[in-house]
Amino acid sequence: MNARVAQLLAVSLSTLAGFVDAQGYLALGGLFVAFMSGNSTVLGVAVVEGANGRVALSAALVAAFVVGVMIGTWVGRPFHDRRAPVVLLLMGALLAVAAGLYRLGFAVPCCVMVSVALGAENTVFQRDGVPGIGLTYMTGTLVRLGQRIAEALTGGPWGPVLPDTLLWVGMAAGAGLGTWAYQELGLDGLWIAVAASVAMAATARLGLRA
Repeated sequence: MNARVAQLLAVSLSTLAGFVDAQGYLALGGLFVAFMSGNSTVLGVAVVEGANGRVALSAALVAAFVVGVMIGTWVGRPFHDRRAPVVLLLMGALLAVAAGLYRLGFAVPCCVMVSVALGAENTVFQRDGVPGIGLTYMTGTLVRLGQRIAEALTGGPWGPVLPDTLLWVGMAAGAGLGTWAYQELGLDGLWIAVAASVAMAATARLGLRA
């Protein structure tokens, strides 16, 4: 894939993850559909506090995310380096199922299905079974950003700082947009994410031809 298209997709997907995660966070009252480190912490706290409902939901979200990674890996494997458009369409389909569940009155299953979709998202740039870019979590990105800033301040190049900065800015901006969408539309805002996934699949397809 063209390097510029890949970078655009990565930032767009990070923004989309923030957008959807904010909606899930608000709908679930403090649990996440993308940030599984947060859910794992909540799970541990809830076990000790005896909050069985929160234990079950946080565990379900983590499991759904892992299932999404598995599905994305299986679906994309036959396409090798041309996997991005296929996985993005898969992600859009899963998000559409989630939005449909919400319209039927199943808000919690909707959020669990969103976690499946975001698990699949992390396989868009997968190569040889290893995810190339973390798109729904920023801890590793911020560690890498700090390392690159440190190198730049001691005489290294500043260019590598920009991609990681844009990933973080994208997620934060996406979370803000997701909050607005939830306030205006509730979880019907997921349809915006469906449209964005399809648009990115088309962009990825064009990038493969470049």
